[in-house]
Amino acid sequence: MSTIIMALAIPNKPTNCVHNFAKKGPKTPLPSCSLKLTSDYLSDDQSTRRSGNYTPTLWDFDRIQSLNSVFTEEKYSRRASELVVQVKKLLGEESNWFMQLELIDDLQKLGICYHFNHQINQVLNHIYLEKKYCNNSERDLCSTALAFRLLRQQGFRVSQEVFDDFKNDEGEFEPSLGENIEGLLQLYEASFLLTEGEITLEQARVFSTNLLQKKLDHGIMDEHLSSLVRRSLELPLHWSVQRPNARWFVDAYSKRSDVNPILLELAKLDFNIVQASYHQELKEVSRWWKETELAEKLPFARDRVVENYIWNVGLLFQPQYGYPRIMTTKLFILITTIDDVFDVYGTLEETQLFNDAILRWDVEILDHLPNYMQICYLALDSFINEMAYHVLKEQGILIIQDLRKFWADLCAAYAKEAEWYHTGYKPTMEEYIDVAWLSISAHLILAHVFFLISNPIEKEAAESLRNYDDVIRNSAMVLRLADDLGTSPFEMQRGDVPKAVECYMNETGASIEEAREHVMGMVRETWMKTNEESFKDSPFSQDFIRSAADLGRQAQYMYQHGDGHGMSNPQMEERISTLIFQPIV
Repeated sequence: MSTIIMALAIPNKPTNCVHNFAKKGPKTPLPSCSLKLTSDYLSDDQSTRRSGNYTPTLWDFDRIQSLNSVFTEEKYSRRASELVVQVKKLLGEESNWFMQLELIDDLQKLGICYHFNHQINQVLNHIYLEKKYCNNSERDLCSTALAFRLLRQQGFRVSQEVFDDFKNDEGEFEPSLGENIEGLLQLYEASFLLTEGEITLEQARVFSTNLLQKKLDHGIMDEHLSSLVRRSLELPLHWSVQRPNARWFVDAYSKRSDVNPILLELAKLDFNIVQASYHQELKEVSRWWKETELAEKLPFARDRVVENYIWNVGLLFQPQYGYPRIMTTKLFILITTIDDVFDVYGTLEETQLFNDAILRWDVEILDHLPNYMQICYLALDSFINEMAYHVLKEQGILIIQDLRKFWADLCAAYAKEAEWYHTGYKPTMEEYIDVAWLSISAHLILAHVFFLISNPIEKEAAESLRNYDDVIRNSAMVLRLADDLGTSPFEMQRGDVPKAVECYMNETGASIEEAREHVMGMVRETWMKTNEESFKDSPFSQDFIRSAADLGRQAQYMYQHGDGHGMSNPQMEERISTLIFQPIV
């Protein structure tokens, strides 16, 4: 058999991996592994194979199929529609601009703002044009920071200079602002909407973080406000996914002294109705997974139907995206399975051979694959055909070559990391990032999202997708770094390629605490780039751009308390139970 050539387009190494990873340039192939492979190399020697030591799934086929909810009944959706009308009136009748902003903020936190997109846009557009947020006679820190955050989220480029009035003559924020905890919290949340070079907002982040932590340490009398501060310091709103966090905010909102009963009833009802639709989608995916028999044929791989589905609750949270959620959940499952082929079970020779099979997409090569890889290859090929058929049927566009190319890029990155592991090579941070932003699979995930939710599929946008636009690269970096921060301790214990944290430690001699802080700095820098993208002209729809950012947010949600995807994780198990299995009473 000829030498395996990993001819995958990967960007040239940037001069600075933190600042320039997303820059476009000429493509160069990953270095090939000069290893000739024949069936003689495919040994069954189990001593060469690793184990992921994955625990069995908590939510097996029978449990998923037994899911049932009364909230599929028409009377609940009818009542929800009545409440939506009442909330629209609240938005339209409120004349105080700050009260309007507070209502919009509540709608977003409660996960029901998608019912009011048109009305919210009208309100924010009016506030922006009237410039009420920068009228000294009508504003304070709380209203200014809330307006800044909500307007920037909507794509309005509000200047950071609106916060200059809260600084002293030395250009520092007034220490007296620390007495206003609500205003300080809003300043903290607003600071995460910063773009590169916005020094005032970086000052605001450091200033508000330090003061809020001190306030929390000394005790905040208002229990509701204390819980908001604690949660935001763990993960700010701008980095949080809306639907998966809605359950917590519904519970918190119900304890407020100024709770609006109409809003609360709608939030609870909407949560339960949408949860009921999740049950139906999960049932369909679990039936598909059982029919593939991959869990039985590849017992080393993670059996994680529910965890893979949860990603798509954050990525595609709107109820109308039921079919896209089903398809992307299948995609996540296949990515997880093939990742375990390369990362856990496969020998070096097998992974290079499987990579060649994916690169060529030639069924004749199947004879040279071990049985478990033949099954995996055909399951993947079947899914690609299913996806391509759907898009061709719906939009008349043939995308099968695109899908194969995106998968080939992923597998080549997997193969390079497998080569590093098996040869004991320790990559530099630059080398690692060049490969790892692809091996995290964001480009593949977002390609499927693009083809599933874009209607029509515009030629310019499709070309930007193929060239891995910065929207895709930024999302990939947040996903990669969040994954590394959450999973690297376990993966290094198991035996794996050094991740970003270890690469930085190897290069600089830094402690693990210093390395983790450096990687968190990389996350913050990537979010600055993501924030900047919202102000640029883009061939992509706003829904797709939001989904790309939400993929990064969902990663931070999944890996906030360690590995929430593959390993036993009590915090994630509790989140999944309340999000998927327990209605709000």
